[in-house]
Amino acid sequence: MTRGDAFDRPVFARARRLCLSFPEATEKTAWGHPGFRAGKKMFCAFEMVGGRPSIAFRLPRGEVSRMLRQHTRVIASPYGRGLWISVWVDGPIDWKLVEGAIVRSYRAVATKRLIGLLGSEEVGRAGRR
Repeated sequence: MTRGDAFDRPVFARARRLCLSFPEATEKTAWGHPGFRAGKKMFCAFEMVGGRPSIAFRLPRGEVSRMLRQHTRVIASPYGRGLWISVWVDGPIDWKLVEGAIVRSYRAVATKRLIGLLGSEEVGRAGRR
C-alpha cells in the first residue's frame, strides 16, 4: 500500500467531507499528507504514525490532556507542542469522538468571522452522509 492509498480509505473520505463542510475550510497537502485549514491555520490532518493511519486535531491545551486520559485510541501527536492529538483509525472508529474533535479543532483555530458564519446550526451533517 502506498502512502496515497492509505488516505483513500472510507474513514478519510467521511472525515474529509466533515472538514470541508465548515465555512471557508480548505484542503492542502503539507508534509506529505492531507491537511485542512480554517483560513491559514491547520485544524485537522490525515497521517501515518508508525505505519498506522490516524487523524490529528488541534485542540485547546486543557482538552488535549482530557482526551488522552479518556480515550484509549487517542495519542499525543508527535508534533504541535502539546496542542495536537491523533486518533487511530485502523480499528473500530468512534465517530462521535472524531466528529466532536473536528468541530472543536475548527473552532480552536477559526477567526471570529468564520465562527460567526457557522450560524445557529452546528456543522456536522456532512460527516454522517
